[in-house]
Amino acid sequence: MNLPIPQTFHFCPQCGAAANAIGKNPFRCSACQYTFHFGPTVAVGGIVTDAQGRVLLLRRARDPGKGKWGLPGGFVDSGETGEMALIREIKEEVRLNVESFQYLTSYTNSYEYRGLVIPVVDLFYTCQIVDLDALEAEPSEVQSTSFCDLGPEHLENMAFESNRLALQTFLESRA
Repeated sequence: MNLPIPQTFHFCPQCGAAANAIGKNPFRCSACQYTFHFGPTVAVGGIVTDAQGRVLLLRRARDPGKGKWGLPGGFVDSGETGEMALIREIKEEVRLNVESFQYLTSYTNSYEYRGLVIPVVDLFYTCQIVDLDALEAEPSEVQSTSFCDLGPEHLENMAFESNRLALQTFLESRA
């Protein structure tokens, strides 16, 4: 999938020479041969289920995808592993403590925000939670939460295609 490159160098970060080809990936300086690869951002998503096997969905409180369904998760910060980000994001968004997790799958995603499209690789995990009664939505990020028996009404109203694909993979793994 070729996505627009959100970052670009107008000048070489190594020697300061003006760029000959702005927006190319990788960036190559014709003056000093410095090369820089613009890679995707990494994000995580957690698939949390209750005792009945229903999946926790979040109604997003902000764009992109405000008002649509999503999974608890978010961007991996510098210095974090995917697993560290998963635990942090679930705690921040819904106040739940992850007891254990299992990697499920990954999908590419496009995160469009304020006219900028950022290529993302989303890592998805199934999660076991210490105490689901602690569930509390962070209002700045989550309008509401719901444990759902996943159906077309949920999958067709996901904020991100990668979340829909991960949930389909999850459903297939349980069949």
